[in-house]
Parts: sequence; C-alpha cells; structure tokens
Amino acid sequence: PPAWDRATRPPPSPLQPFGLPLAPCRFFSNNKIQVELDESSGVAMMKFKSPPVNSLSLEFLTEFSIGLEKLENNRACRGVIITSAIPKVFSSGLDITEMCGKSMEHYAEFWRAVQELWLRLYGSNMVTVAAVNGSSPAGGCLVALSCDYRIMAENPKFYIGLNEAQLGIVAPFWFKDTFVNVVGHRIAERSLQLGCLHPTPEALKLGLVDELVPEEKLMEKAAAVMAQWLALPDHARQLTKTMMRKAVLDRLVAHREEDIKNFITFVSKESIQKSLRVYMEMLKKRK
Repeated sequence: PPAWDRATRPPPSPLQPFGLPLAPCRFFSNNKIQVELDESSGVAMMKFKSPPVNSLSLEFLTEFSIGLEKLENNRACRGVIITSAIPKVFSSGLDITEMCGKSMEHYAEFWRAVQELWLRLYGSNMVTVAAVNGSSPAGGCLVALSCDYRIMAENPKFYIGLNEAQLGIVAPFWFKDTFVNVVGHRIAERSLQLGCLHPTPEALKLGLVDELVPEEKLMEKAAAVMAQWLALPDHARQLTKTMMRKAVLDRLVAHREEDIKNFITFVSKESIQKSLRVYMEMLKKRK
C-alpha cells in the first residue's frame, strides 16, 4: 500500500515500561527469531534467539528477511525494535561456517541472502530501532547500522564495529557506504582498515550508536524513542528516509550479480579459506 495510507491512522498508544506488548498482540516465531506485534501501538519486537551468539547463518538471514516482509506488509505495523534474547551478544555477524569449505552455489545463495536482508532492513518503510544489548561485530554491526536509531547497553565490555579486516576479508562497498553514512568518511576509513571493534563509550563518541543507557533501561528507552518517531506523520518520514537512502540502495541493486560474483571469487581463494579456517580453530579453542 502507498506509504501515506498509514498516516491516517490514530497516534500510537503509550507503550508499557520495558517495551512489553499491549493487547491485542500477534506472535510469530521460528527457529532463530521471535516476533511480537502489538497492533494497538503499531510496534513489533524482533528478538534474535539463535544460540550461542546469533550468527547470521543462511537460515537466520532467511527467517529475518521473511519476518521483516511480514511486518512490512501488515498495515497495523509502523515500527520494529530489533534486539537479542541472548545475554551479552546482539549478533556475532556472518556465520563463518557458511563461507568455508562450501560449494560455489552455496556461496552465491548465502551472499544473496545477506544482500536481501540489508536491502529489506535499510530500505524499510517502518521505523527501525536497534536495541543493542550486547557485542555486535561485523554483520551484527551492519544490522544495527541499517536501523534508523541505535541504542546500546552501557557496558564497557560490549563492543561494536566492522572488523572484517581482522579476519583477512574485506567489507563490501555497501557495508562501507552504510558505515560512512553514519560516522563520516574519515572515521569509517580508519575503522575499516584497522578492523576496529569499538567499546561502547568510543562507539557513542564516534556516532556509531546514538545513545548509551543502563542495560536494565534499554527496552524502556527503545520504546520511548519509537513512540517519539511514530508521533510524526508516516508519509513525511518515509519519503525523507527514501530520499536519504535511495542512492546507496540503488547502487547495490544495480550491481547485485557482480557483487555476488566478486564475493564468490574472493571467498573461494585458498588464502581466504585458510584465514577462515584459522579463525574457526581459534573460536573452537575459546570454547
């Protein structure tokens, strides 16, 4: 439906403390993600629940995209808060096992799913608020960056950033574009080259997150921010968002197949496969 159709709805009802849903509520859960939609406020809660660290596997990415599509197509939904049901981690990023020792066809399917999620999330008509309640490296950082607003739990042990360079891989141009649009060119250039993971105080200082709040206040704050954004007419906000993001989205759409081929060529190199195997072994030792 046209974006401006939603603007005729009454303003959202106040949200309960901690963002708990009000009746009537609609739930749909799958293996990796739980979704709750409070139809009276128009706000959905999307919780990652894929232990141990919410890795963005092919299954997870597919479920995420389907969940967003369902919410986008539901005229009762105007905004979504994205968070984690697993303590201390928002998302560890792309699942390394999907990129190591697999077929060319699998790499293509996986990368197309990564693209699809970003296109849906970054281009969503809904208000998207990331309630980052744990560490969020690499692809997890991209999910947060793709939202309209980022609130992170104020814990110095939590970190966020695009650290691909540390693994011997390169963040694609659309990861880079999303990062630059949030923090500016110089900060993004330095952070990407060094593969930096920024502790929460530094992430706030750089503008990588918009606010830090105590962990116990995170969902309450996310609900308050959502209510603030939804107080505006939908059509004006949506058209402004499209204007700001369209060029970045269009760039990937125009080069999508080329981007998939580049990913396959890059990830298939023996040197890259070796780096990924070394990293996977390191993760096993940590356990």
